[in-house]
Amino acid sequence: MSGKLEITLKKSGIGKPKKHKKVLVGLGLTRLNKTVVRPDTPEIRGMVNKVVHLVEFKEI
Repeated sequence: MSGKLEITLKKSGIGKPKKHKKVLVGLGLTRLNKTVVRPDTPEIRGMVNKVVHLVEFKEI
């Protein structure tokens, strides 16, 4: 895991648990179809796994 992840918010956090909303904000995903690039670390992977049903991600 030494690359980067490109993460895109595909579904809204409205109506989701507060934990999921906080994870989205922590990743920097504040609106639909916003894409951020984050380092591929175990911490970021864990955050993505919490909201995998709301985001799309790929390794770059």
